[in-house]
Amino acid sequence: MSGLRIDLTGRVALVTGSTRGIGRAIAGTLAAAGARVAVTGRDQARADAAALEIASQAGVEVRGYAADVSETAQAIALVEAVEADFGQLDILVNNAGLTRDNLLMRLKDDDWDAVINANLRGAFATCRAASRGMMKRRYGRIINVASVVGLVGNKGQANYAASKAGLIGLTKSIAKELASRNILANVVAPGFIETDMTAAMTPEARSVLSAGIPLERLGRAEDIAGMVAVLASDLTSYVTGQVFVVDGGMVM
Repeated sequence: MSGLRIDLTGRVALVTGSTRGIGRAIAGTLAAAGARVAVTGRDQARADAAALEIASQAGVEVRGYAADVSETAQAIALVEAVEADFGQLDILVNNAGLTRDNLLMRLKDDDWDAVINANLRGAFATCRAASRGMMKRRYGRIINVASVVGLVGNKGQANYAASKAGLIGLTKSIAKELASRNILANVVAPGFIETDMTAAMTPEARSVLSAGIPLERLGRAEDIAGMVAVLASDLTSYVTGQVFVVDGGMVM
């Protein structure tokens, strides 16, 4: 068992929302495991820069793509471009998303629609587009990045919680539909992760937040990336339709 490692050599992965943060860590980890990777974001220059950096570190082919996956046509075009450029698509990681927080009575229709479209509709569109090629090749790994908020809710995040809960339901449904073609679909649900937002917190606020986590620290993007890499590999070839909470024990 000491020699056990994740090997994604020969696989092609598409990671949405991967120019920074959790998505960037996921793309880098998959590339380090040997996968060729498509890095995506809304800005082509940022996607190209991230792709170049990851490629130089991992020594594999990495390309950058610009797409707003909340727009169905762009999501479809993204998948088609990746398949054309790389010749296949084996691993789809839906990480792209956004927040527009507000209390229910103040939540505007536009803020509801923007979050649902980016976090849920975009994942639906990419899953539908990618599954066609995966079904023909009888192989696929779909990993959707949700949130513990989709499991327990959160004040001021009704739209975000609904989108992530919907993502869990979507994943379980497609897992049942696609299992016979050797396509696995699972969810990774992060807890509180070190981000630009949490970096700006006061020491007192960070202490209060950490106190509610049994491991007594916020998670790192690499913690999420590691879980995604395991699910993208053949080490978990008998696992589908499951939700993996990565939150330091906060939600039990």
